[in-house]
Amino acid sequence: MSIAIWWLRRDLRLHDNQALHLALEQAEVVIPLFILDVHLLRQAAPQRQAFLLNCLHSLSVDLNSRGSRLLLLTGHPLEQLSRLRARIPFDLIASEADVSPYARRRDAAIARQLPLRLVEGLTIQPVGAVVKADGSPYTIFTPFSRAWRNLPAPGQPLPAPSNLPALDHFPLQELSIPMPEQPPHPDFPAGESAALQRLQDFLNHGIDKYYFQRNLPAVEGTSRLSPYFRFGCLSSRHAYAQCAAILLSAKESSAPGAAAWLNELLWREFYLNILSYFPRVLTGAFRAPFSRIPWRDAPADLSAWQAGQTGYPLIDAAMRQLAHTGWMHNRTRMLTASFLTKHLLVNWQAGEEWFMRSLLDGEPAANNGGWQWCAGSGTDTVPYFRIFNPILQSRKFDPRGEYIRAWLPELRALPLQYLHEPWLASPDVQSSCGVHIGRTYPAPIVEHAFARQRALAAYKIAARA
Repeated sequence: MSIAIWWLRRDLRLHDNQALHLALEQAEVVIPLFILDVHLLRQAAPQRQAFLLNCLHSLSVDLNSRGSRLLLLTGHPLEQLSRLRARIPFDLIASEADVSPYARRRDAAIARQLPLRLVEGLTIQPVGAVVKADGSPYTIFTPFSRAWRNLPAPGQPLPAPSNLPALDHFPLQELSIPMPEQPPHPDFPAGESAALQRLQDFLNHGIDKYYFQRNLPAVEGTSRLSPYFRFGCLSSRHAYAQCAAILLSAKESSAPGAAAWLNELLWREFYLNILSYFPRVLTGAFRAPFSRIPWRDAPADLSAWQAGQTGYPLIDAAMRQLAHTGWMHNRTRMLTASFLTKHLLVNWQAGEEWFMRSLLDGEPAANNGGWQWCAGSGTDTVPYFRIFNPILQSRKFDPRGEYIRAWLPELRALPLQYLHEPWLASPDVQSSCGVHIGRTYPAPIVEHAFARQRALAAYKIAARA
């Protein structure tokens, strides 16, 4: 009797799971396995760990309903797989390929000792499929996305199996550790079913407004699917197929939103390809000159930014949303990253690390790509001399102050005319609203015009070097 281990990593789903289908094709018995990798768990934000465990619990329920069960182990993957083979003589380990340097080292070491086969599934098009005529990778998003669109259409998503081989004759219960229980996240219910439902709700009710509302953090204008993509509760190929169907339909009101959302899916593809070809981005600037920016050693400023105490309401609201929920709107991710690197002149790697410690959807490729874009050190990047004015950005993207009021209760009573610049309110206005700048809410940590000139000078030094 042939036995395959279906080793799940970032593909916690039954629909469109190419590793699962490989295992079912190659073996009579398929054992679903997840290993709580101690190396990765040490780096994960507590909220991300809790979300992962809840996704595993949801997957376990789905497997049980199909006659199977999830084997859960903890430790170092090679060690755990080797021990497992001593108990269950499997013929194959089927798994989805990943692109991070750690994942590649891990899989290479396992493949030297065990029958590991990797398949695609992390992206819509296989990583490495979008290259220039000479075979080199794209490092600018627009030509990458153009070439991506010119590729043959990706394969159709694979259906979820209705039944799986029974595992009654295997000692999984005695081998598996107990499934840890975590409280559910109020904004992100875990698991594949929740992911598919959220996708459908977004495409049915949100895509028409997405183009116009995606930059407004106070509005539910985005899909909020990033944590599900992070852990593979949702197949990117399935999401693309659903989006492509809208673009091919005759519903004109949905076309701008669907096209804009597809672009976001392609940014994810782009950054995963960048990490695959240039793993060095995880340890330094992609563009060498910008590794020489004279960053400030300013731990107090970094701490104020982390705590949402910079004195700039939109920046602080975003950082408090991150601390409270483990998630942040994409527009405010960009603004908070720009503020740290340009206004405070603190190394982008400190911000990258903080986001990875905090985000539900913390993913090395996208997180690194976003931070390097904002810092001006990355591939397809914002010009270093483009420095966002946090006050103008606040007025533009939170015009009624709803986002600020939601996350900064100490400022809720301020009139709108002062909400984006509370330090301009007179002492009488502050007192009448229960606000005292410098006591109940901080004064600005740095003045915008000064910070802008300081950043330009520092970046010019690096650009000339």
